[in-house]
Amino acid sequence: MDTISKNPLDPVSEQLAYYCARASEYDEWWFRLGRYDKGETKNSEWFNEGAIVSAALEAFQPTGKVLELAGGTGIWSEQLLPHVEHLTVVDGSTEMLLLNAARLHATNVTHTAANIFEWQPTDQFDAIFFGFWLSHVPPEKFDAFWELVRKSLKPGGRFFFEDSTTHIRRLNDGRTFQIYKVFYDVDDLTARLQQKGWYVDIRETPNYFIYGSGSLAQPA
Repeated sequence: MDTISKNPLDPVSEQLAYYCARASEYDEWWFRLGRYDKGETKNSEWFNEGAIVSAALEAFQPTGKVLELAGGTGIWSEQLLPHVEHLTVVDGSTEMLLLNAARLHATNVTHTAANIFEWQPTDQFDAIFFGFWLSHVPPEKFDAFWELVRKSLKPGGRFFFEDSTTHIRRLNDGRTFQIYKVFYDVDDLTARLQQKGWYVDIRETPNYFIYGSGSLAQPA
């Protein structure tokens, strides 16, 4: 039987506690291992659609000084690294960042442990990437998050994001955590960001992912 976490935490703190606890098993989810193995057909769908997002990020070409928010274990940091001059990875989980650093083993990466809802940039970046993060931003923090993206970008800077869907999360040991998971409609999210002055291109794959890019400057 699953055991609901009894920690007397607010939802944002419980979300952070979940990812700290999940760090060592996070990659099992992405690579469809163990209890995440859904069979050959479903696994193929997942990997094929993930490849679409990977190709879109490759085409985005995140060059220069790049900021990654909620970098996790480094699955996407690894894809960013060949393009960047310097990569700054911010994550609230020290456990995640240790795995990220071990995966990248690179001298042009700075790892910063910080609550993203409280963190403030001391520099500006050419590009920002955040994977599987936007859906974890509570609705009341949506505006503040996009203001953080705005102030973190150099003039003409760009962002790329991707996300997926689920709700209550369970660990291999049976513990479950309630986390934020906001499900976005492509057209609605596009309209909301356009109202904030962003030029965006947001898309979705048939089953699993939503992804997109944007900037404050109108594309040429």
